[in-house]
Amino acid sequence: MKLGVDVFSLRFNEWDAFDHLDYAHRIGLEVVMFPDPDFFASLDDDYLQGVKTHADSLGLALEVGMYSICETSTSFSNRRGSAVEQLTQMLHVAEILGCKTMRTLLGSNADRHTAIPLATHVQNTIATLHAVRDQALDLGIKIAIENHAGDLLGRELKALVEAAGTDFVGVCIDAGNPLWMGESPYVTLAHLAPYIVMSHIRDSVVCPHPQGAAVQWVAMGDGTIDIARWAAQYQEQCAQTNFTLEIISTLAPKVLNYLEADYWDAYPELPAAEFAQFLQLVQTGAPYTQPTLTASWADLSPVYKAALALEQQRQLEKSVKYCREVLQIGT
Repeated sequence: MKLGVDVFSLRFNEWDAFDHLDYAHRIGLEVVMFPDPDFFASLDDDYLQGVKTHADSLGLALEVGMYSICETSTSFSNRRGSAVEQLTQMLHVAEILGCKTMRTLLGSNADRHTAIPLATHVQNTIATLHAVRDQALDLGIKIAIENHAGDLLGRELKALVEAAGTDFVGVCIDAGNPLWMGESPYVTLAHLAPYIVMSHIRDSVVCPHPQGAAVQWVAMGDGTIDIARWAAQYQEQCAQTNFTLEIISTLAPKVLNYLEADYWDAYPELPAAEFAQFLQLVQTGAPYTQPTLTASWADLSPVYKAALALEQQRQLEKSVKYCREVLQIGT
């Protein structure tokens, strides 16, 4: 299994696509994922071919993605056109870069709280997918929907993929995002494993909090969820995919206030047996006490942004070392 990085892990390093490729090669990675078109200076064919040529020269495989394809989602932006127009364009980008998968998503946890029901957001996402089905099949590119920022539980994303059509739609599993909605990443993996074609992997700390639990994303090996056990299951069940790291350790902990009644408005059908598996992680966890730099990402000063950029490199390189030495991935 190849070890890679989603360059969102390095978002405060003001690098271009070629800088990201050079850095990934320097630290010994095999795959680089560009999760959004904003990481490219251009979407012109000549520019993209130049990125691919440089990646090929370094022996790096490429992965690519985009943001929301649900026009009713709070995460959707029409800056590059309609959802169908953007997805059509990004499938072409994936073709130029030699990718057989392309990541996208519905939205975020905010979409569980909108006046528009979540089910409508799901149906709108499926409609966008159906509009490009023939193109995706002709290109041989599978569209991978991510469980993103608390938008969909594992069982919900599985249902979306099956409704859209597993012949051209799969999953980009994120190991950290389930914990933002009280779901164990083991539950998520169990639901989604048959459809996983891409990954975003990081470790997490989960521990008790007076309102319920606190969740913090950390470097690989620093968490409390036994990421080595999760990774072993992932390697066994998703052997044909890449192990793509998305290390986001510069955010403060998130509190899940599930001891308060209004928390459950967003999860009326969450099975108790699945939530119990999350509670097991909470009860065996402890607060994260290792020194690390965290911040709100809004309105960062240049000095703080530069410090976060270095911290992102440190945390990623620590994670790469753990994957090689402990998980035996990327060796």
